[in-house]
Amino acid sequence: MKKILLLSAGFLVGTLFSAAQVQTPQSSPHVKVTQTIGLTEVNIDYSRPSVKEREIFGELVPFEEIWRTGANQNTTISFSDDVVINGKSLSAGTYSIFTKPGKEAWEVYFYKDIENWGVPRDWDESKIALETEAKAVQIPVKMESFTIFFDHLKDNSADLVFIWENTVVSVNVEVPTEEKAMESIKNTMSGEPTVNDYFAASSYYLSQEKDLKQALEWMDKGIKMNKKEPPFYILLQKAKIQAKLGMKKEAIKTSQKSLEGAKKADNAHYISENQKLLKELGA
Repeated sequence: MKKILLLSAGFLVGTLFSAAQVQTPQSSPHVKVTQTIGLTEVNIDYSRPSVKEREIFGELVPFEEIWRTGANQNTTISFSDDVVINGKSLSAGTYSIFTKPGKEAWEVYFYKDIENWGVPRDWDESKIALETEAKAVQIPVKMESFTIFFDHLKDNSADLVFIWENTVVSVNVEVPTEEKAMESIKNTMSGEPTVNDYFAASSYYLSQEKDLKQALEWMDKGIKMNKKEPPFYILLQKAKIQAKLGMKKEAIKTSQKSLEGAKKADNAHYISENQKLLKELGA
């Protein structure tokens, strides 16, 4: 009986120890960043070391040596489309980001091998998918934790920014938004476009200042198909197209109608936008 009890107790203790897992916070927390630039999705996966009263660049991170650009597992970045980095083409896919910090500028590498802990033991130049240089800018404030983010977001581009301690470095990323948008519009308009398709295509042509006559035609088709009183935000888009086409009287009339709707909806932004347009048109 004692043997059975001892065996049972031993099994229970063994089970408890095997199931137990110590959980402690990471000194360099892991983070994932997802950013859509135009119509291209970009994902970054990295860990964020902190300054912790240390001198970073030139000390903890030596100058002119390849750095993992973060902590722990490789920092990786993925692009859903082919992109252009600082004027150089990079195919869609996932890459490790390595850098070589310098006092005045950094070398930035997009590396094909993503299965490394830190810098690869055997650095292979043939695995560099793209290499570019970026100016190192000193700032008066300190970023305690290493951070990667996107800034200056536009329809066709954004800046990929690295910032830590008092140093900021960025590279420009261009994406194929126009090609994808135009292909989407072409395919959709050759089929059975919806009301929203007409409005979206018209608005895109307006924003990119493309064929405005075509934009107005799509806008009118969308309004006709909708069979309801067009909302004030759609009317403002139409008024802007008319104004750019030199159709001053028509633009004033459309904007005034949009303004009425915006006032009824108590939408301050569209009230202001219509008032601004009407002033520009001399109404």
